[in-house]
Amino acid sequence: MSEFATRRVMMVDTQVRPSDVTKFPIIEAMLTVPRETFVPDDKREAAYVGENLPLAPGRVVLEARTMAKLLDALDVQPTELVLDVGCGLGYSAAVIARLAETVVAVEEDETLAAEAQRLLSEAGVDNAVVVTGKLSGGVVKCAPYDVITIEGGVEQVPEAILAQLKDGGRIGAVFMDGAVGTARVGYKAEGGVSWRSVFNASAPVLAGFRAPRGFTL
Repeated sequence: MSEFATRRVMMVDTQVRPSDVTKFPIIEAMLTVPRETFVPDDKREAAYVGENLPLAPGRVVLEARTMAKLLDALDVQPTELVLDVGCGLGYSAAVIARLAETVVAVEEDETLAAEAQRLLSEAGVDNAVVVTGKLSGGVVKCAPYDVITIEGGVEQVPEAILAQLKDGGRIGAVFMDGAVGTARVGYKAEGGVSWRSVFNASAPVLAGFRAPRGFTL
């Protein structure tokens, strides 16, 4: 077993399983997808550390625990279409692609988007596509989605994103309040989304996902 494969097993055994993630497809995906491939070259040695991994200014690969617990709560099914917002270099899309039928990943950083598509293709992930565009705009042409995942912190989720979730669908995001964050899952019914808090987590707030600042004197 390669050194990275050994670290992958350790990541699952120390960060994922102890966090009450029990769904086998998620554990299998995290054991299979080479996280070190989908991070900047100078971060490969840190790929399996139990914390968010910096990708670019204000952008991270979510720590394995956060990603696994959120996917566990979202319960992605093999027939479902997933929108992955802010896929970075494609790690999240590669993991979700093992759970879903198809993943549409959106990334507004053109360099990251092109590299993500290349890495996914090289890894043989043929049911995920990367679209370059504003994260807060989602990907309208492929909507509606069964599940939407947001790979970073939010203060609020833009209406444009919520509108792309189908009725009966689920959305997962880490809501930040200052330095403190809570992962929540939203359920869409009759056009509205009701949110449920799932666990504590933190991530940098993505551009376009901040709440408008009130006017103060």
